[in-house]
Amino acid sequence: MTATLAPPAALTVADVLERLGSVPPSRIPIHPALGSATEADVLFHAEAAEKRLYELVDGVLVEKPPGFYESVLASVLIHRLATYLDTQDLGCVAGEAGALRLAPGLVRIPDVSFIAWERFPGRKLPKVPIPHLAPDLAVEILSSSNTEAEMARKLREYFAAGARLVWIVDPETRTARVFTDAETHSAVTTDGVLDGGDVLPGFQVSLREWFERAGER
Repeated sequence: MTATLAPPAALTVADVLERLGSVPPSRIPIHPALGSATEADVLFHAEAAEKRLYELVDGVLVEKPPGFYESVLASVLIHRLATYLDTQDLGCVAGEAGALRLAPGLVRIPDVSFIAWERFPGRKLPKVPIPHLAPDLAVEILSSSNTEAEMARKLREYFAAGARLVWIVDPETRTARVFTDAETHSAVTTDGVLDGGDVLPGFQVSLREWFERAGER
């Protein structure tokens, strides 16, 4: 079942954008019609020639902002996590195309996600393109078009689905916010360290080293 918006007569485009977190209209395609999008539309665009990544929220496609630098940052973190998981076989890590169904009609795509084996039936990876799974750790690397309201909504959705830890990383300031629920967070400065806590015991990554490894020296 796909969640949809209220009938169009009850909403303006401005209402829809505000509901989605005040995202810029440039990230909302005009087809399919607002409120009618499904997971099939998410997959269609991901597999089409332009290969655009869209999240699905309230029956609306919301483009995930592309960015080369953000992708490099994600790749560096994935490498660090994969190296850690070689010795601590706790689960698997996915990248920026790893779409997850958090609830019926709600598809989010973290830039990086870690999912513990316990969430997989039989500890086996699902073969479906959009599995119904919540990440134990979700990492969002901010782009210029991400808004505070959008990220606040994502936080509520991640934790409502069962996430245990969310990192929101700001490449502009080279800082991060660590959330253990949708309202509680700690700030990590450029000289600080991100810690996996109970989700990834013993895993740490220095923000300064992370950004330097991604090419910003």
